[in-house]
Amino acid sequence: MHHPSRMPSARRTRIACLALVVSTALAGCSLTGGGGESDSGPAENKDDSAAVDDNSTGSAPAGNAQSSGEVVLVTHDSFTLPDDVIAGFTDASGYDLTVLPSGDAGAMVNQVVLTEGSPLGDAVFGIDTTFASRALEAGVIAEYTPADLPESASESALPGDGSAYLSPVDVGDVCVNIDDTWFAEEGIDPPQTLADLTDPAYEGLFVTPAASTSSPGLAFLLATIGEFGEDGWADYWRDLVANDVAVTSGWEDAYTVDFTAGGGDGDRPIVLSYASSPPFTIPEEGGEPTTSALMNTCFRSVEYAGVLEGAANPEGAQALVDYLVSEPVQAALPESMYVFPVDDTVELPEAWAEYAQLAQDPIEVDPADIEAHREEWVREWADIATG
Repeated sequence: MHHPSRMPSARRTRIACLALVVSTALAGCSLTGGGGESDSGPAENKDDSAAVDDNSTGSAPAGNAQSSGEVVLVTHDSFTLPDDVIAGFTDASGYDLTVLPSGDAGAMVNQVVLTEGSPLGDAVFGIDTTFASRALEAGVIAEYTPADLPESASESALPGDGSAYLSPVDVGDVCVNIDDTWFAEEGIDPPQTLADLTDPAYEGLFVTPAASTSSPGLAFLLATIGEFGEDGWADYWRDLVANDVAVTSGWEDAYTVDFTAGGGDGDRPIVLSYASSPPFTIPEEGGEPTTSALMNTCFRSVEYAGVLEGAANPEGAQALVDYLVSEPVQAALPESMYVFPVDDTVELPEAWAEYAQLAQDPIEVDPADIEAHREEWVREWADIATG
């Protein structure tokens, strides 16, 4: 995580945890049952003898006293879970967890695809809606489905055969957020829809991370494609540019530097962020959030986990995928990674239950269309946004 430095420390901690990092760092940290971190990279797998049928389905062994060694998880830089939850995996499976951060979702998938046949780890977490089809097309994910996948996870499953390879773990909506306090003080009616953002009334007020360097930025581009169609999204972006939209390299710059409610000295009261962002703007003395998400602008993003094809420890990888969809992890997701669990029986934190919600009718784009046109769309977007 990046840690912004322009806000009071308590609020800075809350805001920093929302960041999606765009770096491609490959430094690993070993998370053992005690939750300790190491500056060294991941050790070589200690359980090379583990074998499993690539087409198996069901839970991997848990609580096996003879299981030993480590499971290497390739994931994005924003992956974090409480120490006791990490320890719970070790207690249940006998494996230590080594986490290998590999940039944001796009950079991580690139690493996974480029190391086909010689994977960086055993399991992967954080492949999102925008990149799932690429990983599946590359054949880098082994077939595996947890036996105890929550029933509600079916609502977030990939279409077709994809659900046999990647299991949904969490759900989040990328949405336009507004600084309610700013609009109230200025006496300006806030925007409600994507189309509103091109209104001259909001000239110079909107900031978004770039589609070419940021996962939420790409999600926002896809939202505009889903909303205005393949024949209309480019004209929409030209209108945004004409209305002085600001484009940053990543979420952190957009939210914590340019956004008026992000803790810095920002001058833009409209920002591309998440449906789960508002609870983290509740003043320290209590009360209601000072920001809100525009639920008509949201793009649904699901994060998936899977076993890497050719994993040195496939049994351990299966046990880890099982654990990621289990109650301890699902309950920890809102406050550790600021996403909604796919298990809808999990009780949400009080502030989330009151102030965070998923869009009832999110904007979606067919994953097959994303895979077929992603690079083309991003190139055209770059020509418009930076040309």
